[in-house]
This record gives sequence, C-alpha cells and structure tokens, in this order.
Amino acid sequence: MDALELLLNRQSCARLAGPSPEGTELETIWQAGLRVPDHGGLHPWRFIHVSGEGLDRLSEIFSAAALNDGSDVEKAKLMPYRAPVITIVVSSPRDHDKVPQIEQLLSAGCCVQAMQMCAQALGYNGIWRTGAMAYSKIVNEELGLLDHESVVGFLYLGAAMSKAKKPRQHSISDFVSSI
Repeated sequence: MDALELLLNRQSCARLAGPSPEGTELETIWQAGLRVPDHGGLHPWRFIHVSGEGLDRLSEIFSAAALNDGSDVEKAKLMPYRAPVITIVVSSPRDHDKVPQIEQLLSAGCCVQAMQMCAQALGYNGIWRTGAMAYSKIVNEELGLLDHESVVGFLYLGAAMSKAKKPRQHSISDFVSSI
C-alpha cells in the first residue's frame, strides 16, 4: 500500500478476526513502534504481547477489574476477544532533566499509531482502545506495571470483519491557523 494513501485513508475497525499478524510480521509491526520520534533516545515505552491463552488471562484480569469497580463483568470478560492479537503499549518514562515526561508519554502514543499504520500497510486492520481498563489499578498491577508506568493503549490487531466506512473528510480550515 502506498504510504500517502495509507495516511489519508486509514480507518480503524472495531471488530477483528483471523488471520492476524504473527512471527516476522508481528516483529515488523513492533519494529515500526520503535522508530517513532524519541527525544533523547530514551525509549520510554514497552510492549506487552497478548494472543492465544494470553487473551484468556487478560479476560480474567479485566473481569477482576470490572468486579472491583462495580462495572459490567460480562462485558469486560469479552473485551480481549475483539481481536486475535493485542499489543499493550506501556509508557515507561525515564528521569531526564531535558526531556519532560509529557514528551515521553507522547512518544509512547506515537508507538501505537506507528504500529497500527504498519499493520494496515501489511494488510491487517486494528483499533487503538483505552477505556476504564487502561486506567485500572488492578489491570496495571496484574500486567506488572511499575508505579511510574501507565497503559497508553491496547492495540487490537487482525483482519477486519466488515468493510470500514469511508473516512469522514474534514475541512483543513477548521484545524489550521496562521500567525
């Protein structure tokens, strides 16, 4: 797929199925995540791979978090199964006197976007999800996050189960100004 076409027409797909990226394709996707803007070369992120039995474990974690929060346990239990593969992107900021934590968090967010674009270029689709589970103390603890770390997003990957709608066109003038 042409890079410009991809950038201008990318569309997330909420429901994904197999086939999904694996092996060298998955490594290529992760490699794209490592090529993002990174002030100071700090690499302030890490990835957690979830597939197969890992989806079952994530389902258990989400269920426990929902039970603790008083939210819909059945809904939470099904969340991981919306795609065959999930990469959880974790912001892991480093202490640095010239690179503020917000820049490091933004860099981790760029990882999600770069990996999603790479997956799309390889013929897959995906969706970047957050929601209550991304901010749950139980989820963070069960995933082994350290106190200074946070989930930036759950990148669900696979084949689109339905054709994506044509992207909405926006007027550039609504978003761009000059000084």
